[in-house]
Amino acid sequence: MERYHSRDDELPCPEWHAPWRLYRVISGDLGRVTSIAFDPSNSWFCTGAADRTVKIWDVGTGRIKHTLTGGHTGQVRGLAVSKQHTYMFSAGDDKQVKCWDLEQNKVIRSYHGHLSGVYCLALHPTVDILLTGGGDSVCRVWDIRSDKQIYVLSGHGGTVCSLLTRPTDPHVITGSHDTTIKFWDLRNEGRPMATLTHHKKSVRALAMNPTESRTFVSAGADKNIKKFILPGGQFSHNMLSQQKATVNAAAVNEEGLMATGGDDGSLWFWDWKSGHNFQQTRTTAQPGSLESEAGIYALSYDMTGSRLVTCEADKTIKMWKQVEGATPEAYPLNYNPPTDVRRRF
Repeated sequence: MERYHSRDDELPCPEWHAPWRLYRVISGDLGRVTSIAFDPSNSWFCTGAADRTVKIWDVGTGRIKHTLTGGHTGQVRGLAVSKQHTYMFSAGDDKQVKCWDLEQNKVIRSYHGHLSGVYCLALHPTVDILLTGGGDSVCRVWDIRSDKQIYVLSGHGGTVCSLLTRPTDPHVITGSHDTTIKFWDLRNEGRPMATLTHHKKSVRALAMNPTESRTFVSAGADKNIKKFILPGGQFSHNMLSQQKATVNAAAVNEEGLMATGGDDGSLWFWDWKSGHNFQQTRTTAQPGSLESEAGIYALSYDMTGSRLVTCEADKTIKMWKQVEGATPEAYPLNYNPPTDVRRRF
């Protein structure tokens, strides 16, 4: 049960969570691994890499099922798997956005329009549209059933490198190298609704709790992870620690566990409601890799939230799970309430 402090401006005390450990390292890519998406059935996941391929892996065994080639001539930066169709979507440095038919394992549709590399990609949760963000500073909205571009969401002054989609206002949230976060209204021709200017450097990652849609977090090169309240975008608080590295990726599971990955290989785990960082670990570059290749580019929980997969600069994919039999006595919470929980900077 949640316990709240007496003052209204303070955060709830964090819940205890078991720590996480590495249990599998998957090799097979010839370049750094930069994107990931899980199949809705949770039987497989796909990854995109700098070797221009998309690989499909078995969740249970970690073994490769398929390697999809010929779709991209550059690094694959974004992936998404449809819940309604047998489609997977990919985007890359080659300015290309592709729709793959997973029954045939081939590209059936291409979406042309980006003027530079495409860095992020997401499917709308309720409507058959695809959203992509790129180095041309715009987010493009596509009809997935055709190659038609519906809207161009323009207004950022730098690469759009992260995005979220929602069934209600704001329908789209984008983060950019221009340090801002923008809200967009798809019901009103994709017009901007708000601009958040709380970050000092590029916004690399956006994440939302799958069990509630009232808040989201943003993170990036300024090393701050910030939480905002929807639908208006009011600033709530900074997470109660700084990761000391550019945060490239963030994900939240249904238990309220957030994981963030840094470009120095740091992997931190957080209690979503309180912002408490309860575990700090670091990935190790594989033999033959440089120490500088211990970086995390993307990460995702599986559909159950019991596995975490990280995509890394040393060309590997790493799988994590919670320590079995862990207890609060063996792994104490070590929580010291901050004097100023909002830390408005």
